[in-house]
Amino acid sequence: MWQEFLPNIWSFEYSYKNAALVSVATLGVGGMLVYWLRPRYKIKTIEMGDGWWGAGERPLKRKEDESIRPFRIETSDKEIEDLHHRLDQARYTPPLEGAAFHYGFNSSYLQKVVAYWRNQFDWRKQVEVLNKYPHFQTTIEGIDIHFIHVKPSYIPHGQAVQPLLMVHGWPGSFYEFYKIIPLLTEPASHGLNEGDIVFEVICPSIPGYGFSEAPHKQGFDAIATARIFHKLMNRLGFKEYYLQGGDWGSRITTNMAQMLPESVKGLHLNLVFINKQGLGRMISVMLGSYVPWLVGLTREDARRIYPFIQKNIYDLLRESGYLHIQATKPDTAGCGLNDSPVGLAAYILEKFSTWTDKSFLQKEDGGLESKYCLDELLTNVMIYWVTSSIVSSMRFYKENIANDPDLTLYSRVGVYVPTGIAAFPQEIVHTPRVWAKQVFKNIVTYSYMPRGGHFAAFEEPKLLAQDIMHFVRKVEQL
Repeated sequence: MWQEFLPNIWSFEYSYKNAALVSVATLGVGGMLVYWLRPRYKIKTIEMGDGWWGAGERPLKRKEDESIRPFRIETSDKEIEDLHHRLDQARYTPPLEGAAFHYGFNSSYLQKVVAYWRNQFDWRKQVEVLNKYPHFQTTIEGIDIHFIHVKPSYIPHGQAVQPLLMVHGWPGSFYEFYKIIPLLTEPASHGLNEGDIVFEVICPSIPGYGFSEAPHKQGFDAIATARIFHKLMNRLGFKEYYLQGGDWGSRITTNMAQMLPESVKGLHLNLVFINKQGLGRMISVMLGSYVPWLVGLTREDARRIYPFIQKNIYDLLRESGYLHIQATKPDTAGCGLNDSPVGLAAYILEKFSTWTDKSFLQKEDGGLESKYCLDELLTNVMIYWVTSSIVSSMRFYKENIANDPDLTLYSRVGVYVPTGIAAFPQEIVHTPRVWAKQVFKNIVTYSYMPRGGHFAAFEEPKLLAQDIMHFVRKVEQL
């Protein structure tokens, strides 16, 4: 019997050896195939590169000073006297009857703002307010970068502190975040803490804005800013961190996530621009007003984007005139704004009216004091005035749009880091989640905010803080 069984054993052994050889061969070929295909499926990133934005040629031998230097905002009698003199000399053109804010900043209300600025606004007091958080400067790529860095005063034992970089836009500043910072660094004191999330917040000024030195070379765009802010966070000792932004801050932080995704724990945005066009988008827009569910839109999406022509073409054209000036010849208009505090205030504050609520166009006072106080608004204007940074801030548009005219370059590189989106109802444009997914591949939270507009941290700090915490809590649980 064993003689009969032996051939079966030999047959099994032979088959086993063949199977093993086939398996090994398959694994080998499969491994080579995976290795060959691997580059094709590698996450595409934006090249970090390097730059030099200081005056003159980059020093070849001298190493850049990487020290972090304490910084304080200061003022003087001379600075205030000069401001008052210019305010006293202002000339006004009477507004058209019933024009409200349809022609821009209403000059009748502007005179009231200037009267308050001249007689009641206390710049010295506001400087003290600005200095309540620690300010610093450090030199990166030849220019001095200003930032505030706020840490929690108390950290419960065993609780991790999450570093959060928050980036402003135009015509805002780091001051936009002053009301949200304590909500993030001291959440328990403001009834926002579930005991698990606390932040240390870093708010830099974009180069050319406020107390960050302006680039001395052409070509400084959002990619360069993203690289500099990564270097800043690395210099502060952070290997991984969260990012948050709106306006230009949204573009910059998105570029940061595309550039070094391994350093970004999560990206939270309160403005998303998706400029991808094509037949699919056209069909989505056409069908969305009738059967939104068929193209992935919610009822709230439909309410916010329709009538489409009115909200996404006419309204954008009305609100983007400044963009065409700043994207082409910013220095021309900038010269006048840099010389006239009244002109500067009108130019900046008009945005805080219509970008906060589109219906404020109908109001004689632009609705400004219904959401902000004049001390807050004028403090932001003063940051541009005392630093003479309006021209360099406007140039940021030209540099970005010259390199990427339709602002779609960054949309060609997917964002794979965990992403949270807070969609405020009065934002300039609304981007439905289904459209955002074309670029942001890992949306963890998408929130339809109940109220608020473009300057979310400035206008609705508690709502924004709650959404950031909700997002980070979800990411930390992944």
